[in-house]
Amino acid sequence: MYFKSIIRIFFLFYFSYPQENKLFWDGLDWNKILHDAKYDTELVFKIKTAYLHGTLDGRLYSYLRVWAENNNIADNVFSETVDYLTNRELIRNLDHFYKDPLNSYIPVPNAIIISNMYAERIPIETINNYIFSTRKWINDLTLDLDTLNYSKLLEEKALKHNNKSSSQFE
Repeated sequence: MYFKSIIRIFFLFYFSYPQENKLFWDGLDWNKILHDAKYDTELVFKIKTAYLHGTLDGRLYSYLRVWAENNNIADNVFSETVDYLTNRELIRNLDHFYKDPLNSYIPVPNAIIISNMYAERIPIETINNYIFSTRKWINDLTLDLDTLNYSKLLEEKALKHNNKSSSQFE
């Protein structure tokens, strides 16, 4: 009896808070680190540095995978400089960038590129165009996810898996 009431309370709280489609870490997550680390600036620096290293390592891995197939495409797709700033400078620039509430939904990898663009003194019009296009892209992507029919997606995935499985046995 006691166990069932705990389960009911758990499900009540779980389903009463809406879940969101989250693809990328963005400014909301970046700014929340300070609170989550209980305002310990050394810990905040370590967490942000670890995230930046992971992001940049993932980018390098993707670059090398594409480069193995076609080095011209890799050089064109990954042409932005992302290692112009030191970790401390990049963190300071991202902190400043995410103080603007309009930038809070821009994914951190894009904000890294923007911070490096500022540091390289790229013309402000180019940077503003990149920021605008990034906002439009993430907003369109979020709207597409919100209107996505998940049951249709799961059905298509199941059909694809069944077709793949049946072709393996032939």
